[in-house]
Amino acid sequence: MLVCMRRPIYVVDAFAENIFSGNPAAVCPLEEWLPDDVMQKLAAENNLAETAFIVNESGQYRIRWFTPGAEVALCGHATLASAHIFFSELGHKGLDIAFNSLSGVLQVYKKDNGFYTLDFPLDKPVPFEGEATALLQALGVNSHTVYQTAFDYMVVLPMQKEVEDACPDFKALAKTGGRGVIITAPGNEVDFVSRFFAPQVGIDEDPVTGSAHTALTPYWAERLGKTYLSARQLSKRGGYLECELKNSRVLITGNAVTYMRGEYVTG
Repeated sequence: MLVCMRRPIYVVDAFAENIFSGNPAAVCPLEEWLPDDVMQKLAAENNLAETAFIVNESGQYRIRWFTPGAEVALCGHATLASAHIFFSELGHKGLDIAFNSLSGVLQVYKKDNGFYTLDFPLDKPVPFEGEATALLQALGVNSHTVYQTAFDYMVVLPMQKEVEDACPDFKALAKTGGRGVIITAPGNEVDFVSRFFAPQVGIDEDPVTGSAHTALTPYWAERLGKTYLSARQLSKRGGYLECELKNSRVLITGNAVTYMRGEYVTG
């Protein structure tokens, strides 16, 4: 006889000033890990940029993130969403929570204004020394400075309008390797703007990408000569982030709103 298990699931709009903005993530607290292939199927079924699974391992939370196509080593918005659920729905006490992950220990702090601050490892981009012609052609932009981060390529454009107008060929972009591609430029009303494309892992365009800002922040901090920066990701949904460079860490602050509470069923 097939035994079906019902488990809780939440959907949260992260880095969102209001519902229906920011980046939606599914949050799935577990008592024990599901098989990897089941978690991957659930992420594909959810069809959101990220689904986070969290298990309490001997008093310490461990978090894993899955896109519809692959497990990833770091995700900002789904970590923010997970912290929001633990604080607002699951009765977590105190003003901070820590998640063990493939990228080390990630701390999240709840602020007095209800916002959350992610404490993530810095990912300083370095000049890309390979051949970037195919990448730039796939993005549909002219030759510009290209960098490489731990996970992604980063292309710096001269002005916000070029970021807004970019129209990538996603099939071609999916062949360029890495997790994804960041494009960025100085902002008109914030310090910098960006967009993030990741067809390599099943996401044509991510609405708001916290992990990309671990690379964007040190780049713009050095270029602008400041450690506190305001940022906006220019996707259709859009999202606002406040970033701080602090030694070898990047602090990323944003809001989160619960959109849905429900259950999913596994056999």
